[in-house]
Amino acid sequence: MIDRNEILETIEMIEKNNFDVRTITMGISLFDCIDGDSGRTAGNIRAKITGAAKNLVAVGDEIESEYGIPIVNKRISVTPASLLAKDEKGFLLVANALDRAAVECGVNFIGGYTALVHKGATAAEEAFLRTIPEALSSTERLCSSVNVASTRSGINMDAVKLMGAVIRETAELTKDKGAIGCAKFVVFANAVEDNPFMAGAFCGIGEGDRVINVGVSGPGAVKSAVDRIGAGADFGELAECVKKTAFKITRVGQLVAREAAKRLGAQLGIIDLSLAPTPAVGDSVAHILEDMGLESVGAHGTTAALALLNDAVKKGGLMAGMYVGGLSGAFIPVSEDAGMIDAVRRGSLSLEKLEAMTSVCSVGLDMIAVPGDTPAEIISGIIADECAIGVINHKTTAVRIIPAPGKTVGDSIEFGGLLGTAPVMAVNRFSPAVFINRGGKVPAPVISNRN
Repeated sequence: MIDRNEILETIEMIEKNNFDVRTITMGISLFDCIDGDSGRTAGNIRAKITGAAKNLVAVGDEIESEYGIPIVNKRISVTPASLLAKDEKGFLLVANALDRAAVECGVNFIGGYTALVHKGATAAEEAFLRTIPEALSSTERLCSSVNVASTRSGINMDAVKLMGAVIRETAELTKDKGAIGCAKFVVFANAVEDNPFMAGAFCGIGEGDRVINVGVSGPGAVKSAVDRIGAGADFGELAECVKKTAFKITRVGQLVAREAAKRLGAQLGIIDLSLAPTPAVGDSVAHILEDMGLESVGAHGTTAALALLNDAVKKGGLMAGMYVGGLSGAFIPVSEDAGMIDAVRRGSLSLEKLEAMTSVCSVGLDMIAVPGDTPAEIISGIIADECAIGVINHKTTAVRIIPAPGKTVGDSIEFGGLLGTAPVMAVNRFSPAVFINRGGKVPAPVISNRN
């Protein structure tokens, strides 16, 4: 039960601290859409999605109106598309069907143009990977992801090498739109099946036919709580403050998820409690870390502060609900966080420091712009480093990186909306090409042998 004090506290978080439900994401299984003919498969996909999610936006709007809880996005995730066709032509038909279904349902993004190739790739999956740049450049709302590593299997370096080339080609094909295609593509290690956040959302093969996963975000609410306890609080008090705030936020997400699942006739999935920032004033994870006592994000101590924040958020979420999942923690996307942007511009935050922070945060290197002439091998090296962090630490890591066409360090690239503005960051120009071109797999670490 939710008592009166919780309601009043929630109202305050909404009115003063930018608290919102970031997304209601409906996961839809498409296995029953597969047909020997790719055209019929695409038609079946479009029909199933538009039927299953036809009321998704309306239901989200109803819940928002009835409870006064802002629900920013309504989205769809689907079965990894690499499992739904056999050749490049078929996959592009699927991509078009997914995008058209998203438009018809009124959602802003649809995720699941995805391949899981952490241990190896079939001929069909290799064909799928080659279509990603064209699929992202020819669609409006489609998001794509590839899982190239896991703690159990190691790192598929052949796939890592290919991802560098895919990102460069995607940037080139969408250069007239600021390389927006790269903002809709993410490379994972240890991808989870129930993530409601884009661009990495997909409906895992272990999920039901229709499932509702809700992503809740409240950096502003956490920042306000940290401000209230002040600099005199010790670390235990600071962690407890964040934990209690995360508890309240998760309770709201649980309410929205239950209502949405009931009204849409879908299975209740998970609540993802991720502090996902926006460019709005007061909605920054970086500013939380600075309120903890850092002069600027990127200063020595930043990784420790982020570790405390991430752990306390998870503890509060787990205390609030039995079905907390997804990624749940603190996101550190550069372009989507006003405080991160400021830190890059003042010179306190580098790509190397961001990489260190990803060892303790919720995901990884997210929405980072680099010079447009960055070689594919360097991009692959960045991906490989993130995969190593994820594999060794048994956590999800990811890379969403944008080689900004015609831009260099100090320039910016503008996406608008939730995607914000990305300052172009410097990369280490020494080449990892010989290492990346070795081919094969980095074996799974010894910690993978847990049976």
